[in-house]
Amino acid sequence: MLLLSPEPLVTEADYRACAEAIRTGSRSFYTASWLLPAAVRRSAYALYAFCRLSDDAIDLDGARFDALQRLQARLDRAYAGRPADHFADRAMADLVHVHRIPREIPEALLDGLGWDCAGRRYRTIEDLHGYCARVAATVGVMMTLLMGARDAPTLARACDLGVAMQLSNIARDVGEDAREGRIYLPLDWLEEEGVDVPAFLADPEPTPALRRVVARLLGEADRLYARSREGVARLPLACRPAILAASAIYAEIGCEVARRGCDSVTSRARVSGMRKLALLGGACVGSIALGEREPEPALAAAAFLVEAVARRREPVHEPYSLGAHAGRVLAMFERLQRAQMVRD
Repeated sequence: MLLLSPEPLVTEADYRACAEAIRTGSRSFYTASWLLPAAVRRSAYALYAFCRLSDDAIDLDGARFDALQRLQARLDRAYAGRPADHFADRAMADLVHVHRIPREIPEALLDGLGWDCAGRRYRTIEDLHGYCARVAATVGVMMTLLMGARDAPTLARACDLGVAMQLSNIARDVGEDAREGRIYLPLDWLEEEGVDVPAFLADPEPTPALRRVVARLLGEADRLYARSREGVARLPLACRPAILAASAIYAEIGCEVARRGCDSVTSRARVSGMRKLALLGGACVGSIALGEREPEPALAAAAFLVEAVARRREPVHEPYSLGAHAGRVLAMFERLQRAQMVRD
């Protein structure tokens, strides 16, 4: 008797919808993703789509805790192989099965979104690390699993990069967050500088004291960007340019905040298309010269993510070929250049 294979969880149309979600939702991530090998890039789009769906569900739904409960139920269904009828859910169900993603990782992401729902504030930089580990390092860990790397040193540096990127976002969005009644800067740093938090939230102004706190946060991000480079060197060679590019583009957000005198209240820092193009080129060249060093332990706030992966059986991955997508990288640069010429 001929046994038919079960219906696949996800279709090519679902993956195309995921790609469109990232194209419109995060230009920085989308730009860097062009350097990934095709199979990894497709999985990265699917991962981003689920993360974006989760974030939007919290931000756009007035009953935020109800939205969080619905997301947890959707995650349950994805891990059970019975995803909700949405392209991102179907793609996520496929990813967690194929890449053996421990459930603790996306659960930690939803945990961090729950902290946002509760309006949690962070007393110390270590407390803020805990938030960033949940909303950003989780994504870094899952991306690393998609690329076939599961060793603890590589995952620890992926956590560093995720936390650094989130710190860059926080530094960029100080004014925007304040106008929504939110503050992510460490409260003890603000107190040391004499910043009255209720007064700042009532009337956000880029005072010298606030700028010093933002500069200090950018310094912490830079420290973690530097640590993360050692982890990029441990990734498959074909994946390194994209991750190095993502790191450079997000770090450039912080550089732009610094160029504005650390005033992220009256304006929002952006990285131009031409600057992104230059950073992509630098990442392609720089990825060749990366070297491994003696690994440092994971951030204390992110160690639980690394430990969760260590407890999960490894899947088998075929190695990615750098030469297989070199021509596509060159074509991507040509498209970027043409697009920039049209905008100019």
